[in-house]
Amino acid sequence: MSYLEDVIINESIADVLTAFIPGVSYQTIDRLYVHFKFEVIANGELIKVYEQLFNDGVFVTNEKGLPMKGPNWSVPDFVTLNKYRTDTLDTPSNPV
Repeated sequence: MSYLEDVIINESIADVLTAFIPGVSYQTIDRLYVHFKFEVIANGELIKVYEQLFNDGVFVTNEKGLPMKGPNWSVPDFVTLNKYRTDTLDTPSNPV
């Protein structure tokens, strides 16, 4: 199981969106949910949470119409706790 799959399956939608946006597009996150946790897409929950994060000031729209961190944005706990360590992944630059 990849660390992205672990994050999508185990963390709240709000925390996933908060951790990945604006560095990762909504479309990419949508595809991750389609692949790993489709029911979130099927019931419309992903877009509802995304819109609510704008309403709550977690995200705002910049002058180009793209999401950026808003005044109420904060780092999700799973990130600050380094719950999903990526430095242990088997990659060419970091063989395990």
